[in-house]
Amino acid sequence: MKVSYKWLQELVDLPESPEELSREFIRTGTEVESIDTLGEAFDNIVTAQVVSKQPHPDSDHMWVTMVDVGSYNLDESGNPAPLQIVCGAQNFNEGDHIVTALIGAELPGGIKIKKSKLRGVESRGMNCSLRELGLGGDHSGILVLPEDAPVGVPFSRYWGTADTVLDCEITPNRPDCLSMVGIAREVGAIYDRDYHVDYPQIKSEVGRPVADELSLEIADSGLCSRYVARIVRNVKVGPSPDWMVQRLGALGIRPHNNIVDITNYVMMLTGQPLHAFDLSTFAERDGKRRVVVRAAREGEVFQTLDGQERTLAAGMGLITDGERPVALAGVMGGMDSEIEDDTVDVLVESACFDAGRTSHTSRDLALISDASIRFERQVDETGCVDIANVTCALIEELAGGEVAPGYVDLYPSPKEIPALKLRLERVRMLCGAPIEPSFIEGSLSRLGCTVTADGDDFTVVPPSFRPDLVREVDLIEEVLRLWGMDRVEATIPAAKNHIGGLTHDQRLHRRIGSILRSCGLNETTTYSFAAPGDLEKCDMSEEGRGVPVVLMRPLVAEQSEMRRSLLPGLLESVSYNEAHGTANVHLYETGTLFCGRENASLPKERPSVAGVLSGAWGDVTWIQRQRPLRFFDGKGVVEELLEQLRVERVRFRPADGELYRFLQPGRGAEVLSGGTVLGWVGEIHPQVRERFDINLPVVAFELNLEALMRLARDQEAYREFSTYPSVDMDLAIVVNEDVSCEDLDRRLRSAGGKLLVGVRLFDVYRDDERVGKGKKSMAFALTYRADDHTLTSDEVEKVHQRLVTKVCKATGGEVRA
Repeated sequence: MKVSYKWLQELVDLPESPEELSREFIRTGTEVESIDTLGEAFDNIVTAQVVSKQPHPDSDHMWVTMVDVGSYNLDESGNPAPLQIVCGAQNFNEGDHIVTALIGAELPGGIKIKKSKLRGVESRGMNCSLRELGLGGDHSGILVLPEDAPVGVPFSRYWGTADTVLDCEITPNRPDCLSMVGIAREVGAIYDRDYHVDYPQIKSEVGRPVADELSLEIADSGLCSRYVARIVRNVKVGPSPDWMVQRLGALGIRPHNNIVDITNYVMMLTGQPLHAFDLSTFAERDGKRRVVVRAAREGEVFQTLDGQERTLAAGMGLITDGERPVALAGVMGGMDSEIEDDTVDVLVESACFDAGRTSHTSRDLALISDASIRFERQVDETGCVDIANVTCALIEELAGGEVAPGYVDLYPSPKEIPALKLRLERVRMLCGAPIEPSFIEGSLSRLGCTVTADGDDFTVVPPSFRPDLVREVDLIEEVLRLWGMDRVEATIPAAKNHIGGLTHDQRLHRRIGSILRSCGLNETTTYSFAAPGDLEKCDMSEEGRGVPVVLMRPLVAEQSEMRRSLLPGLLESVSYNEAHGTANVHLYETGTLFCGRENASLPKERPSVAGVLSGAWGDVTWIQRQRPLRFFDGKGVVEELLEQLRVERVRFRPADGELYRFLQPGRGAEVLSGGTVLGWVGEIHPQVRERFDINLPVVAFELNLEALMRLARDQEAYREFSTYPSVDMDLAIVVNEDVSCEDLDRRLRSAGGKLLVGVRLFDVYRDDERVGKGKKSMAFALTYRADDHTLTSDEVEKVHQRLVTKVCKATGGEVRA
């Protein structure tokens, strides 16, 4: 919700600084995402004067003008020089003072001014109309300023359009704050001040009564709880007044015409969405026009105001004239009933549509509007008549309309609001603060509640526009947030015979995070929700991941499932960081995966830990060159983690086959502890990186956190070190290319027995002539030592020869001379 500071000042007394108001909003639970100065939208737009006006040599309706913009354009000597601008308007003369957008300016609506040629003549700017400036609906000609207007000054300074706009994030439980009146009420409660709104009143009602001309029907009671309709005849559709356009523009709404702008203005003022129909588009039967609210039929097609034809699902709400749809209920109007320049009679709709049905309609059609945002958070149905009257009064005032007598109101089940009991003792106990009764009564009254004191307790009737106030604790929350949670003194909770502490799993979980951070990784948290094609985008197999858990009501369409791997979210983080100039990304995450099961009510939840490494470990320095992170960097992190957790019998097996299509062939491995597969580590395949718009290589790993914690050891068994000397020997074995180092290492340790205490690969050599084609020589440093005596050369030689024989026989290798 964008809030105009200038408009808000007319409703309630504000502090001088918007920043102070922002701090108070944040303190009381309304997040402020940004504070913007509206005048900044007129950057590079200045006042100017027409020096000359000549017909375009190749057009009968364009003019070539020379425009004085003061010091904003200088010649080679540094003196002000006029700009040449081609203009199509006809309503100006030489000497007129106008408004000019210079090259580099960006007009409302995203129009960027560039140097261009119009039919062969160079143009270096634009002479602007009110509509192009976003200040009015008139675009019949450029804006001509008074004769005494200065030349070459910023337009925002001259026009006085500077306004501060607070972009507030309104939580779903506060639909009342999706309006200027609601924000003014909130400010009044924060600062203990009155707010005031002067609603226009209908001056007269003439002509045929609405009830004689219009009939209403709600065919599906679940779609609409109340529908109010009024008629205004003989309207004159045209541009809106400047003050209305400026207010709507500050809130991010472009002007259309005075009728549509009035409905938008009243919606932003009161929070009640409205719609204006061209009454003549409704079919007349038996002397009456009908409005029927019904559910759409499966496959029914409807063209909305944005010009798109949309295929509807059964149950979506429609407004019809009895047969033909004219609007999507609570979302958007239709092309066939919109207000046109020749519209004469207007039907004003003020209704309250079901929140759930509206939300489903707008999100299923990917059609989010200002109206649907408000309806899906619940609109106050008790104010439909009053707000319809305000709308008609403005149409009467600004469009010369004649308001028809009366209105039609279909309200099947009037809303009843029960009174709530609020206990002072309960307030103080839950808040932990000595809040005074006078503050409680004053705060709730400012928020619109009807408060009656009964000794130390209160009887409170919440206002109809606060559907979130249904329990005593809801009232207490309102009192506390206004009183200030920062004023509550910190105390230790009272408890007897309770000893605090972390469980074994909690300590181990924190230890895993500490180890990964010590390896240079930073912890991150991604969404537990995922897009339906996340695994497919990563080329990850669904084997062993269960069926997807689909959300019934996803917050966004792109996150409609629960995640089955941490990798897609981490790759999105790498992509985001790289796109914003951060090349060196080292992240890890611990989280839960959700694996659905056929015919099971609940999915299986599996904890997992994953990490990604991209770029390099550090920036280039005078002593350190850039070295991209590769497979062995990720493998080293995994090895360090497993070693610190004292996981035994760790080994790595090449990751081949369809299960690991997302890893580069030859640069991925499964991580095992004995026969248990813990996870995988490897370099992400370039095709997968391309889908995520990642340019640099990425090393990733993902481990089963449950298995990891089960195999981890808190302590390692003490083993007395040997005081006897060791014997070092080197062994080079020539084997086929398909024999892995991991296989050789495992066979060497097995054949060496207890005396072999160390195996280290120090060289790999390939040469078709000396070693053989398709073969490689792998050289190992072997360390022999006994715990209880000094080894003799005969003992070592005997063990070594036995080792060589076994390993060569098992691998088909031979000792390299």
